[in-house]
Amino acid sequence: MNKPYRIVFDDNHLLVALKAPNVLSQGDASGDDDLLTLLKRYIKEKYEKPGEVYLGLVHRLDRPVGGLMVFARTSKAAARLSAALREHQIGREYLCVCEGEIEAPFSLTDALLKDAKTNMVSVVSPGTSGAQKAVLHGEPVAARDGRTLVKIRLETGRSHQIRVQLQHFGHPLWGDNRYGRGMPGEQIALWGYKLSLVHPTLKEKMIFYDYPKEGGFVPFAEAINEQEIL
Repeated sequence: MNKPYRIVFDDNHLLVALKAPNVLSQGDASGDDDLLTLLKRYIKEKYEKPGEVYLGLVHRLDRPVGGLMVFARTSKAAARLSAALREHQIGREYLCVCEGEIEAPFSLTDALLKDAKTNMVSVVSPGTSGAQKAVLHGEPVAARDGRTLVKIRLETGRSHQIRVQLQHFGHPLWGDNRYGRGMPGEQIALWGYKLSLVHPTLKEKMIFYDYPKEGGFVPFAEAINEQEIL
């Protein structure tokens, strides 16, 4: 994959883009290119805007994870989308490949605590100081050779949530070398394939799916076949 992003939707208030795996959502100490900066550059060039370009980061994807992300092009849109995210009104769904066979739909509720020094998240006892409640729902789609393709719907949006909760559930993600048994060179099998929201000014329901056609992005199902992980 040789492109860091693909534009899915763009108007005066919203920008929806497909982030490639291993691209930062937002800049960090590494100094590597990040999607927020790249998209600001895209807006500046496309619309020939002078000076600084405003673009609000509404949510994040972990660096190794690819998929759909929404950004706000105005401060009004940023405020409304951030409020919608807090109130669980932005739907985010993922496809992932888990170790082990999962036979039935499931829901997971855990308390997660992040260690700022190590950037690791762990499941702790409810009521632990600093812990945040995390809820997700999963539905198995197919299973083969000891692995399961699962649809995940987030109810909360915590750091490393899917990876940590599924590891604690006993079904770590394939290729996850932080919380699972991933090996160097393996790509984590987690993809943000669906995003649903209400447009911040038009008030219309919008649903975006990842159906890549060209531009260097490989559909998730094809990536699974190529890596022979399911």
